[in-house]
Amino acid sequence: MSSNIRILRICQHCGQEFTAKTTVTKYCGEICAKKAYKIRKRKEKVRKVASIPIQKSEFNQHKIQDKDFLSIAETCELLGASRMTLYRQIKNGTIKAAKIGRRTIIKRTDIEKLFQP
Repeated sequence: MSSNIRILRICQHCGQEFTAKTTVTKYCGEICAKKAYKIRKRKEKVRKVASIPIQKSEFNQHKIQDKDFLSIAETCELLGASRMTLYRQIKNGTIKAAKIGRRTIIKRTDIEKLFQP
C-alpha cells in the first residue's frame, strides 16, 4: 500500500527544504543521511573516550631501588633515556650489561658509577 503523503520538511543536516513522503523522514537524501550518521557515530566515540578516566602509570622509584639488577625498561625509566640510547651506550662500552637468555640486565652499581667523578 503506497501513500500519497507529501510533507514539506527541513533537512536536519544541511538545512534545505524538501518534500518528505513519510512522517519520520529527517534528511533530504541519502548523502545527508550518511553524513549525519558519521557525525553521530563520531560524537558517540568521543563521548565514550571522555568518560574513561585517564590512567597514567607513575614511575615507582621505591620498587627499583630495592633491585640489584635492572632490566632495560627499568634502566630507561631510571635514567630518563630511550631504549636506543641505552643500547648505544651498551655497544660503546659506557654501560656494562649481561645477557641471560634473551633478557639483558644491567647492574645497578654500574649505573651509579657513571655519575661519580
